[in-house]
This record gives sequence, structure tokens and C-alpha cells, in this order.
Amino acid sequence: MSDAKPIAEMSFEEAIRELEQVVSALDRGDVALEDSIKLYERGAALKARCEAKLKEAEEKVAQITLDTNGQPTGSTPVEGL
Repeated sequence: MSDAKPIAEMSFEEAIRELEQVVSALDRGDVALEDSIKLYERGAALKARCEAKLKEAEEKVAQITLDTNGQPTGSTPVEGL
């Protein structure tokens, strides 16, 4: 994993894909203890990255406002964000 892409540079899709690989490797149980610890730590960091990217996306979600003719006029933030 030393040549793996830095987590801070990963897209959500890249992070979730690698997180799935980490979980799969840990579930198999055929990884040495020290490697398991490293995988678990990377998995925790990947999970945090996914959560941060999801929060970013939620904050960008906007409600489209329409004029009287039903045409989009702009956007407003979704309530509660």
C-alpha cells in the first residue's frame, strides 16, 4: 500500500472502491496481524474521506427555483444545510 494514492487526493468513488477492498481483505482473515492493523487504519481514513465527500455533496445540493412559467431562475440551498 506504500505506492497507493494519497487518500486526500481521492474522489469519493476511488475511496469507496478501496474501502471495499480493505473490508474484503479483513473479512477473509488471511492477512497477517501487522498488515491487518495497517489495513484497518487505512480503512478508517478512507471511511472518513468518504464521509467528508458526502458532506460536501450534501452542502452543494440546491433546490431549483422556478418562475411563474416554470422556467428555472436560480437555486437556493436546501433547508437544513
